[in-house]
Amino acid sequence: MCRHLGWLGEPVSVASLVIEPTNGLLVQSYSPRRQKHGLMNADGWGVGFYSPDLPGGTPCRWRSATPMWSDASLASVAPALRSGCVVAAVRSATVGMPIEATAAAPFTDGHWLLSHNGLVDRAVLPPSASAESTNDSALLAALIFDRGLDALGDTIVEVAAVDPNARLNILAGNGSRLLATAWGDTLSALRRSDGVVLASEPYDDDPGWQEIPDRHLVDVTPSRVQLVPLRGSR
Repeated sequence: MCRHLGWLGEPVSVASLVIEPTNGLLVQSYSPRRQKHGLMNADGWGVGFYSPDLPGGTPCRWRSATPMWSDASLASVAPALRSGCVVAAVRSATVGMPIEATAAAPFTDGHWLLSHNGLVDRAVLPPSASAESTNDSALLAALIFDRGLDALGDTIVEVAAVDPNARLNILAGNGSRLLATAWGDTLSALRRSDGVVLASEPYDDDPGWQEIPDRHLVDVTPSRVQLVPLRGSR
């Protein structure tokens, strides 16, 4: 299980999303408030973002196999990283899965950034030469990239049909759009005056946080936030 967060809006610092909130991802790495499976997220972390200085919408990533709280450079570098689209995650590895930087979200196809919060049987996922690691999340990300993000809802429903015990909370961004699914775990949204946050759990006690119903897809653009029930929703 993991915790993740996405931002779409005006450029803000990574620190303002991950470190500075009272219950940001840094705190969730050792003391999550709403995590249903596991007690902490100490098996790696990652931050992905888009820089206007890079052509073609190429995402940047900073990933590690160590706990977020142990990274000595995060507090000094994160305030200098600013972006209008961020996908970040802290990881709790499933037993038997590798603990390595390439197994930590966000994964990428060179355009999208993607995080998986959950669990899926690797046996139901096709092998992929493009997967960044051998863990379930990397294989699931490769499948989603292969199918295309516009088919995210259908892909999640199909994977759940062959693995009914799967937990399939996905969070993805491409610089101008966020997509997320709530399937088996918590997801919340906060609409701020300068943008939208999607997160596994609220990073503070702002009353504006909205809990996303299970088995729904969230589609965020600069002009709207849309909730779509997924096939098979209860």
